[in-house]
Amino acid sequence: MDNLNVGIVGLGWVAGAHIEAFKTVTGSDVTAICSRREHDESVLAETYGTPLKAYTDFDKMLADPDVHIIDICTPHPFHAEQAIAAAEAGKHLIIEKPICLTYEDAKTVRDAVKSNGVNVCVCFECRYSAHFTMIRSVIDNGLLGELHYAEVDYYHGIGPWYGQYEWNIKKDFGGSTLLTAGCHALDALLFFMDGNVEEVTGYHTQSTGANFQPYEYKTTSVSLIKFEGGGKIGKVTSCVDCLQPYYFHIHLVGSEGSLLDNRIYPRNLKGWIKVSGAHLRLRLLILAMSVIIHTNHSSKLS
Repeated sequence: MDNLNVGIVGLGWVAGAHIEAFKTVTGSDVTAICSRREHDESVLAETYGTPLKAYTDFDKMLADPDVHIIDICTPHPFHAEQAIAAAEAGKHLIIEKPICLTYEDAKTVRDAVKSNGVNVCVCFECRYSAHFTMIRSVIDNGLLGELHYAEVDYYHGIGPWYGQYEWNIKKDFGGSTLLTAGCHALDALLFFMDGNVEEVTGYHTQSTGANFQPYEYKTTSVSLIKFEGGGKIGKVTSCVDCLQPYYFHIHLVGSEGSLLDNRIYPRNLKGWIKVSGAHLRLRLLILAMSVIIHTNHSSKLS
């Protein structure tokens, strides 16, 4: 099968990360970019290490039969219109989060994708991280039993020190704290808690700190989520007005154990000792040291 060629619309820093990522993906090549600015193709090739055809007209890139996938890396307000146009042109889609800024636009994008029979994915890359795949493996292997409660919280202070601050503070660009950032946490909650959502309740607040007064929307939100069947609930916090390092808080509670960030407390794991604050990695380290000491001792005796 021939490679699928990718055209990226929007050439900010995230587009550069996408280009580098595609270099490791078998069966695809980034061959074109579309930007509002004029770009010298020789300079693009030198900068990104691959030949790139440069467009300033999105419709012309959509009309290119050699472009099979459109990767949307533009600011949030443009996602819906560009995704719909790409789907109607028969192009498969990769959309940087969020899909769009309104519920109505999300439904329109969904309908365009379905009616044109194209494939689409949204860039929730965190669910493919080593941390999240490990947690999903812990769940799949039954170490936590049946989950009935989960909380996944996103903390990332987006102030003047951060590159996206100037546009992120605008409601028609950032949208909301959940859309611009915390949707990663919401995606993680849905990844860990199998089942369909039945009911959502939300609250929001905002820091009184001077750096966060320019925001046109509340900068911290808490979403309470009830899943179908009545037995599972979850919580997602999205906080972009915190003064701390970037942090995901994850707490899963099940019938056979709990998981707290990188700590696991499974009731039925052989060799696990129920001690307050016990870390699985500490227990594994102790176990490994015991094996090494026993092996060295045995070899000396022999």
